[in-house]
Amino acid sequence: MLTDFYELTMANGYLSKGLEETRANFDLFFRDIPDGGGYAIMAGVEQLIHYLKDLSFSEEDLDYLHSLNTFSEAFLDYLRHFKFSCDVWAVREGRPIFPGEPIVRVRGPLMQAQLIETMLLVTINHQSLIATKSARIVRAAEGRPIMEFGARRAQGYDASVLGARAAYIAGVAGTSCTMASRQFGIPAMGTMAHSWVQSFSSEYEAFKAYAESYPRNCQLLVDTYNTLHSGVPNAIKCAREVLKPMGQRLVGVRIDSGDLTYLSRKTREMLDQAGLKDCKITVSNSIDEYLLRELLHQGACIDSFGVGERLITSSSEPVFGGVYKLSAIEQEGRFVPRMKISDNPGKITNPGEKDLWRLYNRDSGRAEADLITLDGETIDENKALEIFDPLHTWKRKTLNNFRAERLLEPLFRQGRLVYQNPSLEEIRAFCKTELGTIWEETKRLENPQTYYVDLSQKLWDLKQSILEKFSRL
Repeated sequence: MLTDFYELTMANGYLSKGLEETRANFDLFFRDIPDGGGYAIMAGVEQLIHYLKDLSFSEEDLDYLHSLNTFSEAFLDYLRHFKFSCDVWAVREGRPIFPGEPIVRVRGPLMQAQLIETMLLVTINHQSLIATKSARIVRAAEGRPIMEFGARRAQGYDASVLGARAAYIAGVAGTSCTMASRQFGIPAMGTMAHSWVQSFSSEYEAFKAYAESYPRNCQLLVDTYNTLHSGVPNAIKCAREVLKPMGQRLVGVRIDSGDLTYLSRKTREMLDQAGLKDCKITVSNSIDEYLLRELLHQGACIDSFGVGERLITSSSEPVFGGVYKLSAIEQEGRFVPRMKISDNPGKITNPGEKDLWRLYNRDSGRAEADLITLDGETIDENKALEIFDPLHTWKRKTLNNFRAERLLEPLFRQGRLVYQNPSLEEIRAFCKTELGTIWEETKRLENPQTYYVDLSQKLWDLKQSILEKFSRL
């Protein structure tokens, strides 16, 4: 029932016109990369599979729909006996993806393919957005751990839990969200809030109590009152008077406010002078990839970052913008291409049943370009391949020493699950590996090199023929 109402009204109409068994092909793709970045990260496939695998309508659902006096009894009966029977393909989770590419493809009865639109979009859009933002933040940290701290600022329960999952795919070290940790096995991270420090008679007593409770992993929040004149000195005192007699070391301190560059550098000096060179410094406080980069550029002494609201909401650009469009429909036993045409060139779609390939240079291992082809086209790796920009067709390149990999993997065949979900750790490792195949110029935070997504000659010819046909109307 998590569907836009017009999907139900259209399905009811398809049934009334005898189109319930007419097959169609839909593509899910996105138009722009958030934050002007050079790449996005595919995420949410596991939840998409769970949804489609269990898709059904309860009697309570049907009673509600009946009460609206909008749908025929025949349609409600169709939903009562609903059985998903589409073919579904998707790009593997963790893989870099680019605008215009069919990252999910659905082929099957028109009514079914239409009904699942909203759930597919909300699933892929949300997690791909958070994974993409997280990848930018992880990259800016230059190897320093990022802890996802956004549970309380997420836009809803699912956004908190699934956002943590997406962030972990993209490389964050752990999460503050206990439910995400339990459900997905993501390392749970967190120590204390300012309220802990304020609950005791003094800052030192608060630190002492925490050290006695967690001697093997004592990390202290030092900015409740005055970071340099109170917090850090009391942390050092706690390390000497409480932890050292127990044979333990102060693991770290966290700074959550103020000038993080200045405070982290002064804190590092004080810790080092006290013989606590192994004590790590963590900072938090509305951090994103740009502030993080500036902190490091200014020489901040920071070992790890806690990143919350700006990651879990992707606050700088909180919409991924994936869309789901019809690209072919069955007529007289064969699929006929369909294409959305618009005065806005960015909204013109690619017609037909399609496949997606990534072309890797065999020497460097780097991805050279992606190629969208018509379904059934093959790529001969032993022959030179000319690719071209679909908008600026004079821009061409010939690839000789390349490897072609098909990116759309089958998830369902006639409604039957045929895909084995990898573990979250496998997805995370895969994401790291695949990001390593993308050129550094494409991974710049600002003004990245545009990655090429080209059309095969056959697909380009088909698209141009349709455009020419409708331009005469």
